[in-house]
Amino acid sequence: MIPPPAVQMEQRARTRHVLPSVMMRSGTSKGLFLHRRDLPQAESEWSDILLSAMGSRDGDQRQLDGVGGATSTTSKAAVISKSTRPGIDVDYTFIQISVGSSKVDFSGNCGNMCSGVGPFALDEGLVIPEPRQTEIEVSIFNTNTSTKIVETVQVGSDGKFCEDGNYRIGGVKGTASRIKVAFVDPAGSMTGRLFPTSHRQEEIHVSSIPGMEPFTVNTSMVDAANPFVFVDALSMPQPWHSIGPNDPTALKLIEGIRRIAAVKMGLAADEISAGLVQGTPKIAVLSPPGFHNANVEHSEVQDIYVTAYSMGKNHPSFQLTGAVCLSAAVSIPGTIAYDICRRRFYISPPGTPPEVLMEEQELKVGTKEREVTIVHGSGEISADVKMREESDGEVVVESVAVSRTARRLFEGNVLINI
Repeated sequence: MIPPPAVQMEQRARTRHVLPSVMMRSGTSKGLFLHRRDLPQAESEWSDILLSAMGSRDGDQRQLDGVGGATSTTSKAAVISKSTRPGIDVDYTFIQISVGSSKVDFSGNCGNMCSGVGPFALDEGLVIPEPRQTEIEVSIFNTNTSTKIVETVQVGSDGKFCEDGNYRIGGVKGTASRIKVAFVDPAGSMTGRLFPTSHRQEEIHVSSIPGMEPFTVNTSMVDAANPFVFVDALSMPQPWHSIGPNDPTALKLIEGIRRIAAVKMGLAADEISAGLVQGTPKIAVLSPPGFHNANVEHSEVQDIYVTAYSMGKNHPSFQLTGAVCLSAAVSIPGTIAYDICRRRFYISPPGTPPEVLMEEQELKVGTKEREVTIVHGSGEISADVKMREESDGEVVVESVAVSRTARRLFEGNVLINI
């Protein structure tokens, strides 16, 4: 019997390369930390290398042929080099490697990965502490957003990063040393303005999702550390409330809103283009702080609850740059975050919806400071906001500081085939 004609498949010989790497758990993310000197000079040549390293080159959802963790929070890379910029210790570029597709996203920053840059720089000798110094400030320039970040890192007796400590963050088991991450002048990271559309609050009308009735949501589009679109949960259509946040229908709703916001914020020319870059803007749905996971321990003082999304999926906690952006929004009158922060639900008679009352709060906008506590599905995160109000009423975000922990997991080489 003559066998059927064989399917002709083009095969290309690949060459194995060795890539010096460090894997770190950084905040609630995990990824590769690389020296820029170990990569090609042109950033355009990094994509194939990182796709191979993470196991995403062939669109594998499980990333079995790489070191990626098959989730958006564990498929990341940070590229670091000693900086020549005045007042800056190291330059840092963030890269998001897609899971299930061969896409690499250089847009935006990742605050969680950023929190590991200071410890990496200290361990790798890119910054040198003084003898017997127990704490060091590392000035970082994020090339994705042209933003300055100052990290305060603990130094051990050997002059390396001291990992052990008593600080605990939501979404991570156990404790470690505290890393203070301060975003300096974070407004306009990608759009050049704190409010890219010039409005602190506006409606987005969505009518382009197949098989779904048009709907309108209340939003604030804010750019601080990263551009975000924040949506009032009360304005979300009923399907979002009745199904899980990772349900395909819920994800379609979220992506539909995000794409329109991308166009309004000037980050995409049209909705199709917006769909090609899932990393920016990011999107989160906001509720009063009573809407939280009862199985997670929370502090008594809470400002707002967030359901965040990352790369088309529900985020298990909240992005660090999201905490920076949301904390700024909570502190500025006129945003939906400000309004929701003042909103509380009270039990009404049976068969009637909860009564919504607005609590008056002194939010200390201007030349003063405030702490914002954000609750998410894995715990909470607090941020210290420093702001001032100009004579024309414009609000300037001077800095937003959050705290993280990090651990070095392995150091050595990743074998890549390209």
